[in-house]
Amino acid sequence: MNLDQFAAVISGRLIVSCQAGPDHPLRDTPTIARMAESAVLGGACAIRCGGVGGLDDVRAVAAAVSVPIIGLTKRGRTGVLITPTVDDALAVIEAGATVVATDGTRRTRPDGAPLSRTIEAVHAAGGLVMADVSTETEGIAAAEAGADLIATTLSGYTPDSPGRPGPDLALVAALAAALPSGLIVAEGRYHEPAHVRAARDAGATSVVVGTAITDPAWITSTFAAAVRR
Repeated sequence: MNLDQFAAVISGRLIVSCQAGPDHPLRDTPTIARMAESAVLGGACAIRCGGVGGLDDVRAVAAAVSVPIIGLTKRGRTGVLITPTVDDALAVIEAGATVVATDGTRRTRPDGAPLSRTIEAVHAAGGLVMADVSTETEGIAAAEAGADLIATTLSGYTPDSPGRPGPDLALVAALAAALPSGLIVAEGRYHEPAHVRAARDAGATSVVVGTAITDPAWITSTFAAAVRR
């Protein structure tokens, strides 16, 4: 799938992130695949998966659904965690992903390679790259390095971006203005439909929602908190 085709698939539609942490009851590859199937039934146009489940999750989800896969791996606990090396990125493509999500910040990567090298390698393998960034400057730099999509995933999770309770709509708007012909994907703390609509209004091509759709523990906690008030 080329970039134009992928853009047509995701434009104005929802991407669902199907992941679960190492200690979560849903941390099981077949469960993640069923989660992805359910998301597609609900209207997800693509699935973001991998994370701590790694390549097994990417392979299983790619086999379970017919929509494009945005795949990633996660290694370590600090610094560059999301598909941190060239080899990791190529393994994600080989596992069946259409797009590789990778850290798009300017932090030093574990293999010492610049982001552009990962992008070049993925393009040579026939894949696309989503750069997860935390600031406007990082997003512009990632686009200049050749990233096909810029995602706001890391806003609030790096030293260069302050934490915030909700989604970073200002970053979405800034990237959309700075990269008018680019594909901007809003991701990070999108917990209700109004957030998704606001991201689209701010200029996002598409929006990724994870926890609010795929984590029953988090969903239950929000209702439980409302009961206690």
